Amino acid sequence: MISLNQLSLQRGGKSLFDNVSLTVHPGWKVGLIGANGCGKSSLFALLRDELHPDTGNLDLPARWTVAHVAQETPALPHPALEFVLDGDAELRQIEHDLHAAEAAHDGTRQAELHARFDAIGGYSARARAGKLMAGLGFAPDQLERPVAEFSGGWRVRLNLAKALMCRSDLLLLDEPTNHLDLDAVLWLEQWLRTYPGTLLLISHDRDVLDSVVSHIAHIDQQRITLYSGGYADFEDQRAARLALQQAAYDKQQREIAHLESFITRFRAKATKARQAQSRIKALERMERIAAAHVDSPFDFQFAPPERLPNPLLTVDNAAAGYADRPVLERIKLTLHPGSRLGLLGRNGAGKSTLIKLLAGVLPPLTGRIEPGLGLTLGYFAQHQLEQLRPDWSPLRHLQKPEERASDQELRNFLGGFGFPGDRALDPVAPFSGGEKARLALALLVWQRPNLLLLDEPTNHLDLDMRHALTLALQDYQGALIVVSHDRHLLRTVTDEFLLVADGRAQPFDGDLDDYRNWLNEQQRAINRDIPSRNDGNGNSIIARREQKRLDAERRQQFAIQRKPLDQQIRQIEQRMSTLHQEQKTLDVALADSASYDGANKNRLKEWLLRKGEVDRDLAALETDWLEIQEAIEALTGDS
Repeated sequence: MISLNQLSLQRGGKSLFDNVSLTVHPGWKVGLIGANGCGKSSLFALLRDELHPDTGNLDLPARWTVAHVAQETPALPHPALEFVLDGDAELRQIEHDLHAAEAAHDGTRQAELHARFDAIGGYSARARAGKLMAGLGFAPDQLERPVAEFSGGWRVRLNLAKALMCRSDLLLLDEPTNHLDLDAVLWLEQWLRTYPGTLLLISHDRDVLDSVVSHIAHIDQQRITLYSGGYADFEDQRAARLALQQAAYDKQQREIAHLESFITRFRAKATKARQAQSRIKALERMERIAAAHVDSPFDFQFAPPERLPNPLLTVDNAAAGYADRPVLERIKLTLHPGSRLGLLGRNGAGKSTLIKLLAGVLPPLTGRIEPGLGLTLGYFAQHQLEQLRPDWSPLRHLQKPEERASDQELRNFLGGFGFPGDRALDPVAPFSGGEKARLALALLVWQRPNLLLLDEPTNHLDLDMRHALTLALQDYQGALIVVSHDRHLLRTVTDEFLLVADGRAQPFDGDLDDYRNWLNEQQRAINRDIPSRNDGNGNSIIARREQKRLDAERRQQFAIQRKPLDQQIRQIEQRMSTLHQEQKTLDVALADSASYDGANKNRLKEWLLRKGEVDRDLAALETDWLEIQEAIEALTGDS
């Protein structure tokens, strides 16, 4: 089992854990929650032996195999499937030893190794790896593609598949759903429920926590408190515990007031001096109970839009896609004030393409889009985080020459997004992903849009911020379209769903449970369509030959159409690789406290400006990469 005994840890002068004790038994699935920066990732680093406690002990069984998701993936030329198989270290070691035994003509050693290979499921390993990758959204033709050809988000999925491939005793997952869409989240949820080892899961997705974990470990005020059950159970138990704490605090305050009143009245009287001194000592020995405090640091609302045209936006028989290659066709949609739509559909089906069409990022290939008079769009997408100016503060991002709002009004507004006091004046460069996402949302809310287009708005946001966003969206008066893998958000802020599938976007008659059933039925249909290799029909040989001929023709046509797209992909990836290296160098420089000394003022300004340029260039290249990739996926679907 995992045991923390009176453990304390400091990082950068900040106390993360103070005299913490915790026991996790084998087979437990524990959700690790707490505010950003409370120490969740540092606890994982302790378990991986990358950090060591300042005081106390951490005990972990010596023979346990620990799996975790790597933060970076090098641009390897190896096929993606081979990269995932590398997650099973023993499998790879046996394969290496078998080659050596065969070269040495050592039959006895080969027999031993084949027996062990069979015992660990080596003969089915490739099928298991392929199943993992399929569950995480990889198409069959992507399994043999080099790792270097995948974008950052897809490499994160490869790292996750590699971690799941490991036959581990302890699995450490830090926000594994951030780069997944809803169908992949549903698959991962099912996989984690059947995982036989011990799981520690950092997640801000309450549905995933409720579905997967058996315990919640809550980090708060340098302590770890363990609760039984999922996230909903944690909320109930914590509320009861805080109620008891507040009652005990109130009772103690009454006792303290009584003692202090006695001391004040009788301290100077000789006949009562001894009793007064006794009560002073009692006060000094008393272990003070803290008042219960659960206030969220986030509090904001969408101000009523200045105008609400009706309809806000009309899409008439439009097609959307890239390079004259449609991804979606015959789109018909009318958005009125109060419309609340959630987009559902498999990865690559075109959800983000539809959002970009509505946002004006992509022009319609055919058809027309008519905005209402006075339409004000608010568009949130992940690449916008990189467009924040790293040398600017949150306050400066909000300031505009034409705005009449005072600095104090802007600072009060930013305080609701977790930028209180002087934090609103700090440069954005060292901000975490969660802080950048909060700032991007603050800029969006300040615009007072009457149509919100949100593409995965909860990525990087903790549970408190997600709750605050949910409450704000519930009271929002404009129209809303959201793509999200956060089912709690979809359930609480949308009224109806559009299903993006098979090149269309159409109303979906059902809820998220019905969508899960639809996904399962789609998978069963795919499995039924796979022709049997043992078909006894006498015409099957001719049919298969004809099918092979047609497949070969389609592959040849596909290769001709894909070649220029692949060339563009390679050029973009070469440029991105160069910029990523420069970005890492700048990040290291900006993380160094010495860079902020007065003597380095001019150089710091140059670094911050260059960091902004690099981030914006990377965001633009990433967008271009995704657009070309969607065009390739559209070709794949047709072939």
